[in-house]
This record gives sequence, structure tokens and C-alpha cells, in this order.
Amino acid sequence: MSSLRPSPPQPSHHHLRTWRVRESLTTRTAKLLCSFFLFLLLAAGVILFVLWLSVHPHRPRFHVSSFSAPGLSPAAGTAFSFNVSDRNPNRNIGIFYDAVAGSVFYRGNRVGFEPELVGPFYQPPKNTTAILGEVSGASLSPEELAVDLQSGRVGFRLELRSTIRFRVSTWDTHRHRLHVACDVEVGPDGALLEVSRSRRCSIYFF
Repeated sequence: MSSLRPSPPQPSHHHLRTWRVRESLTTRTAKLLCSFFLFLLLAAGVILFVLWLSVHPHRPRFHVSSFSAPGLSPAAGTAFSFNVSDRNPNRNIGIFYDAVAGSVFYRGNRVGFEPELVGPFYQPPKNTTAILGEVSGASLSPEELAVDLQSGRVGFRLELRSTIRFRVSTWDTHRHRLHVACDVEVGPDGALLEVSRSRRCSIYFF
């Protein structure tokens, strides 16, 4: 004898339409909220990126304007004089410099040193400062100098060292040890060769 089980009531078309409308509204609301939060995140990211660009300091730029080593002679010490341009490319950021020390190297050996070419100074934004200096050098290697004079060019490396900090509005960054290296070449008369004029120097931070 078989028993008959009543079938479950089927949802009416009205209830089905109401459920679908509610599901559609919930989905749309969730999508709108997600889109809104994504927009906020994107806007915040753009604002932070713009702020970072506005306060992110760019390195100063150094170029050799002039360099001379008159009276090149292996028998006597050589006096070096130079002019290096120091450019602050930042629009709203100034730079504080401690005293700038200068060294001259010949074939890897230091032949001149001055502990304070320039005293401490402040460089405003978008400013170019001339660093003028004179360094008394030791005698050069006669054999190596004779070879270089014969070739028509004598290479030196000018190095500048200082400690700097950037000024953003009224806020100062921590100190950076700055090392600038400029490779230059002079002729037998000690005058800077044209190939080295306005040559950009390498910059390192420690």
C-alpha cells in the first residue's frame, strides 16, 4: 500500500520576483560600495604620490667649470685651482651644507688636500652655487707624468666631501654624507682640456 507524500509548496511568482529584486538591489549596493572604496583608495594613492613627488628631494648636480694645474713639473709640487658649479634642482627644497673638503688625485694617489674649501652654507631652491678652491699638491711621479705629458693630456680626479641635509618648508631631513668625484684632464700647460669642460661629476651618498 503506497503512501502519498504532499509535495512542498512552490513559491509564487510574486515571492520569486521579490527575492530577485532584493538580490539585485543587494548586488548593486555591494558593487557601488566596492566602487566607492576603490575610488577612495585610488584618490588617496594619487594624492600621496603627488605629495611624495613634491617633497622627495633630488640630488644636487655638480659640473666642472674650470680646473688648472699650472707649472706641471715632477720636481716641484703642483698647485691646483678649480671652479665647480653646484646646482640645486629642487623647486621647494633647500640644502644645508657643512664645510666642503677637497682632494686631488693623480693615478690613484692623493696629491693635494684642503680640509675646508668652503665653510658651511645654505643653498636655496633652484640655485646654482660656485665652489671655488685652491689646493697645494705634492710632487708627482716623474716617470708617470712624463708619459702623460708626452701623450698631451694629464688626468686628475677632483673629489669634494661634505655633509648635507635637505630643508622641506620648516622640516629638515637627516644628514647625508656627500661624496662628489670629478674626472678632469689638462694639457701639458696645465689648462683644462675642452673635453672635460662642463663635465658632470659623479655623486655618492654614504
